[in-house]
Amino acid sequence: MRLPELACAIALFFTAGAQAITVLTRGNGAEPKSLDPHFIDLIPESNIVGDLLVGLTTFDPAAHPIPGAADRWSVSADGKTWTFHIRNHFWSDGTPGTAHDFVFAWQRLLDPKTGAYYAYNLWLLKNAHAISNGKLPPSALGVTAQDDSTLVVSLEHPAPYLPELLTHETAYPLPRHTVLALGNKWSRPGSFVGNGAYIPVEWVPNDHIALMKNPRFYDAAHVRIDKVVYVPTQDTQAGLRRYRSGELDTVTPIPLAQIDWIRKNLGSELHSVPFLGLSYVDINLRRPPLNDARMREALNLAYDRETMTAKVLRFGDTPAYSIVPPNVANFGPAPAMDFARLPYPARIAKARALMAQLGFGPNNPLRTTYATTGEPDSRRIAAVLQAMLKPIYVDLEIVVSDEAVHYRMMQQGQFDLASASWFADFNDASNFLDLMRHDSGNNNGGYNNRKFEAVLDAAQAEPDLQKRGRLLADAERIALDDYPWIPVRFRMTQDLVKPYVRGWIENSRQVNRSRWLWIDKAPR
Repeated sequence: MRLPELACAIALFFTAGAQAITVLTRGNGAEPKSLDPHFIDLIPESNIVGDLLVGLTTFDPAAHPIPGAADRWSVSADGKTWTFHIRNHFWSDGTPGTAHDFVFAWQRLLDPKTGAYYAYNLWLLKNAHAISNGKLPPSALGVTAQDDSTLVVSLEHPAPYLPELLTHETAYPLPRHTVLALGNKWSRPGSFVGNGAYIPVEWVPNDHIALMKNPRFYDAAHVRIDKVVYVPTQDTQAGLRRYRSGELDTVTPIPLAQIDWIRKNLGSELHSVPFLGLSYVDINLRRPPLNDARMREALNLAYDRETMTAKVLRFGDTPAYSIVPPNVANFGPAPAMDFARLPYPARIAKARALMAQLGFGPNNPLRTTYATTGEPDSRRIAAVLQAMLKPIYVDLEIVVSDEAVHYRMMQQGQFDLASASWFADFNDASNFLDLMRHDSGNNNGGYNNRKFEAVLDAAQAEPDLQKRGRLLADAERIALDDYPWIPVRFRMTQDLVKPYVRGWIENSRQVNRSRWLWIDKAPR
């Protein structure tokens, strides 16, 4: 079935029960850049694309990995060869989904010509890193379609977390026939072909993206919401107003400046649990004097994490003196920055001494910039940071951009200091530490320590989970001593959900796919 036929099928589907169409409207943070999984890197984009495409594995209602496009798999004794059996399923235009679609998608992601910042997420595939670096052609990737329904995946090292990693958008298949015909235009509404629970039918920039239920989804019989509308809510204050007025059924993130009011008036609708996430200040190590570890240590010393979390934000986030969140699996014993227990006045004194060594003082302040987004809490955090750095003779200029522009500028190295967050793609410490590999697409600050990477490589090659966890902690210790970032806080999830939205399960990934939700407005 091609696109015109698909449109007719959807029309017939909804005509049959037009009076019963169920709509879910979700406030979703930033405006997406794309619906192509190879050109996205933000959670709001992942939320949408996760409704449109399904990888070999996918998330259950509580964000645990379950079979997706593959209905079963087996693993070799050494943990380096996985064989996936593709279920009998179809793309939304009626074309069968096959193992070849995964080979095509992963080769495209890793091809340096594609320019996917997130390609490193699949470097555990055999030859993937060399392909990204242009040393091997994409055809050398260690992934083979033995036939339409059998995909053999060869890894560089054992990865027991692979089923969780394969839920990520970097591992989604692409409709090979459509991408070859349309190029990068394939992902626009009207051209989009997916294998997920929904397909996009309308995109009004900075207003909404509308998805309709995909009648060809392999589990369509259990999808209860017919239409999902994603609304950008980067202005969290405006998002809260729209939620209160009934325009939105769910919204994330929320304005923490109003957390007391929210807890008092919407407490039963607030969903918050510890997140596998870190907020930090990225430092551009390419720019002097930020390339001096003493300067980076001074900045870390001056950031009062306890005041920021307990007095400014007041949401329950934990002050961060390390990179890997405390609830990550198979990791430890976790290191922390050496000054973590030092009283704050002593930190300021030490930071001033370091600044003096570098030639900065009350008559010669460091003038630098801090890039952040226009989201209200981000602006508040920036103003507080500006005040925190003044006592160590830093004159901080705040630069505000739209979220997509902000992260693109960071990826291009156009910043001094910049607000950043990272939320786990899979529950493993390597997902945080890999950000600091010298050739990672998300190593925005340019950190480069080959000893750190050697220990990280040794950890990845270690089959014993406890030994591996200790090696990962050793790698983090090396990075912490270099102060490449200012870790600020380990995050809590932020969701407001109307009581009639059912099936919502709080989880550390903050993932609630629309296919598992339903609307129940019956009085209780």
